[in-house]
Amino acid sequence: MQVRGLADTGALLALLDRSDRWHNDCRRAFEMLPLPLGTSVAVLAQLFHLLGENKSALDAAWRLLHSGAVTLLALDDSDLPGIEDLMKKYRDCAMDFAHATLVHLARRESLATVFTVDHNDFETYRIAGRRRFRVVPERMSD
Repeated sequence: MQVRGLADTGALLALLDRSDRWHNDCRRAFEMLPLPLGTSVAVLAQLFHLLGENKSALDAAWRLLHSGAVTLLALDDSDLPGIEDLMKKYRDCAMDFAHATLVHLARRESLATVFTVDHNDFETYRIAGRRRFRVVPERMSD
């Protein structure tokens, strides 16, 4: 099955954590998104690190991955120059490695939708120089 968008750490965390202020928005958005969403091993490393030793959240994360709703997109050595270029390009924004992998995957896989709560970042990043991301869920009003 073809991946329909990308999933970032914060949105996945909010989806799994009912106490997160983004939980309801992320849950509703996730239910409306065409699945599966792709992600990177860097995003999953962040997610599992942030879940820590919370056994129920860890179990929920594994259930989500096993469901096929979120799938791991492969990266290899040939992807590293593109990821490095992105991190250099967005150095002023302090682009982290996980975000760089998602922006790179967006270009490589021709994807524009990203499931994230990091609006400032993904509204700044561009796919292949010009194309904007469709950020889901929408920004919360403060």
